[in-house]
Amino acid sequence: MADPPAATITQLRHIQARTGRSIAGLHAVLAASGVAKTGERCSLMMAGFQPGYGDANAVALCCNKPVPPLDGGPAPAAAAPAGDPLDALSTGPKAALRRLHDAVLALVQGFGSVEQAPKKTCVSLRRQKHFAMVGPATRTEVEIGLNARALPAHPRLRMVPPGDMCTHPVRLSQPAEVDLDLAAWLRTAFDAAG
Repeated sequence: MADPPAATITQLRHIQARTGRSIAGLHAVLAASGVAKTGERCSLMMAGFQPGYGDANAVALCCNKPVPPLDGGPAPAAAAPAGDPLDALSTGPKAALRRLHDAVLALVQGFGSVEQAPKKTCVSLRRQKHFAMVGPATRTEVEIGLNARALPAHPRLRMVPPGDMCTHPVRLSQPAEVDLDLAAWLRTAFDAAG
C-alpha cells in the first residue's frame, strides 16, 4: 500500500530541487502575492516557477499548513487517529448537537459491531458497506442519512434521487426523535449492510 505522507515529502523535495527554492520560500512568495484561493496559488506557481500542474498544486495545497522536514531525514509517522470523530463535528455553535449524535450512535452500537469512518462533515457508519451517516445539518438539527432501499414511506423520511450515498435522510432536533421508528429504519439499513 502506498504511503501518502512519504509520497508528499518526496514530491516536495523534488519541487525544491527543480525550482531551486525551499517550500517555505515558495510559500512566502504566495503569501506576499495576497492570493488566497488554492487555484489562484497554483496558477501563480505555474506562471512564476514553471512547475507542472501537480507540483504547483502540491505547493498551493500545503500553503499555510505545517510542512514536514524535507532535509532527507525519515518521514514523520502517520498521525494517530484523534479521539472521538464526533468531537470535531460537535464544537462551537453545534456543541449542543453532541447529545443527539451520542443517542444515535448508542442505538446503532446496540445492533452489533459498527465502524465509524469520519468524513469532513459527517461520520459514516459501516459494516461490510456504508449503511448510514450522522452529521450536523444545521445548528439545531442532526441529519441521519440512511442507505436502505426497502424503507416504507413515512412523513419524517425524505426520498433522494438514485445514485446518492444515502437513500433516505431524516433530521432530528431533540433526543425524543431517537425513537422506535428511527431504530427500525437504522436496523433495516444495518442488516442490509452485511
